[in-house]
Amino acid sequence: MRPKTLDHVAFWLADRDGPAAFATEHLGMHVIDRTEAFTLVGADARRGKLTLFAAAGPRERGALEHVALRVSDLEAALAALPAWLEVDRRRAGEAYFELGQDLDVGLVERQTDVEYDLDHVALRSADPQATASEYMALGFSAAAPGPSGYPRVEVGGAWVEFHPGQPGVPDRPLLNHIAVLVDSADEHITAARELGVEIDDVVDAPNTLAVFLRGPEDVRIEYVEHKPTFSLI
Repeated sequence: MRPKTLDHVAFWLADRDGPAAFATEHLGMHVIDRTEAFTLVGADARRGKLTLFAAAGPRERGALEHVALRVSDLEAALAALPAWLEVDRRRAGEAYFELGQDLDVGLVERQTDVEYDLDHVALRSADPQATASEYMALGFSAAAPGPSGYPRVEVGGAWVEFHPGQPGVPDRPLLNHIAVLVDSADEHITAARELGVEIDDVVDAPNTLAVFLRGPEDVRIEYVEHKPTFSLI
């Protein structure tokens, strides 16, 4: 398995329009696509994105701790946020806030060629180090702990990190899936079968071909291929 980049993080939300409006007004994003099922937002369709699926609420945090976006100037990014928003400056170069519906978002100052690209997604894990090892078996690369000090894995310059906690098995999870970009979804279907990893779904869409695997601690991981006709902007 050879994932190239962290393509998007997807959530189930009772209200997808509020977070989408916040992202477009305050986080340098635009609506890339909107269907009856989901709204896709991002600064660039070919970089890290957020997918907001419509779902019955309320949702449960489950495995999701937060998702963090990368900015080159944190103070400028914070100035673009509404004055009423409560911001947690827990570490230098980082800021976190709730986007609503228990969805926590972070801003991380790093060198980047695309503002508001995905920096990392943080997941709760009963055994963070063991979970990191399982992700490496699924094609993610080994990485040293980041500023949080928790174990993490790398994919295309972004990370998935694992915080101590119980993800549980919520009936209505907030996290839908995390997605990584690959050259060939078919190759990853074959690889998953060889590894004995559960294939949750295969989706052949107009712009993409994707296989969804059931990853560690029941987190769904999408391996998505952009078709030659991929035309989102």
